[in-house]
Amino acid sequence: MNLLYLFGEAAANGQGEGGWQVILFYALFLVAIILAFYFLAVKPSKKEEARRKAITDSVAIGDSVVTTAGFYGVVIDMVEEQNIVVVEFGNNKNCRIPMKKSAIVEVEKAN
Repeated sequence: MNLLYLFGEAAANGQGEGGWQVILFYALFLVAIILAFYFLAVKPSKKEEARRKAITDSVAIGDSVVTTAGFYGVVIDMVEEQNIVVVEFGNNKNCRIPMKKSAIVEVEKAN
């Protein structure tokens, strides 16, 4: 509404010839804001998503992993169709928990 008011004022004051310059300025300003949003928000998000996908795709049996909850464990079994891994926690090897691959944030490959 304010932009239309400014265009009307410019035309009323005899400055109608420069109106296209104002429109061009606002159009370029809008394009600059959209590009800034893309490079500051969307692109880094896609890069992080690709990094996390690479981590979850590289998980194999015997790898040491860290989960989103901060637990350290070793992958002992995988169900690829459901993206589920069974992780063994603790020194006594009695705690085995199935979890989604997406819950893994770090992977250290087995030797």
